[in-house]
Amino acid sequence: MGLANSLKKVAGKAISKFGGDVTIRYVTEGSYNTTTGEITRSSSDADIKGILENVNQRDVNELIRAGDKKLTVAANALTTAPQTNDLVLISSVVHQIIQITTQEQDNTAITYELFLRA
Repeated sequence: MGLANSLKKVAGKAISKFGGDVTIRYVTEGSYNTTTGEITRSSSDADIKGILENVNQRDVNELIRAGDKKLTVAANALTTAPQTNDLVLISSVVHQIIQITTQEQDNTAITYELFLRA
């Protein structure tokens, strides 16, 4: 557990120093309204730092497309792990989370790599 905690701290410091401002919008599905046929949704935002880069050609597959972005965020900056139904706001542009890769050490999340599509 000591190594995992140390890696978490280092990743958090590096990303907060070199990363840019991003907002993760956690979306929670609510109840189904039978009259309107819609599902109510609520959201909450978490402002954090993240490192944004273009997707590498080797990452492109059936799910990830060329032109998508990859955002790396520190796990210790978030209270809840992001899910694919959540959204990411970068410079007022809303991105959908396509895939999430968790970098772990000893079953402890160090960073999350979020593959995004605008």
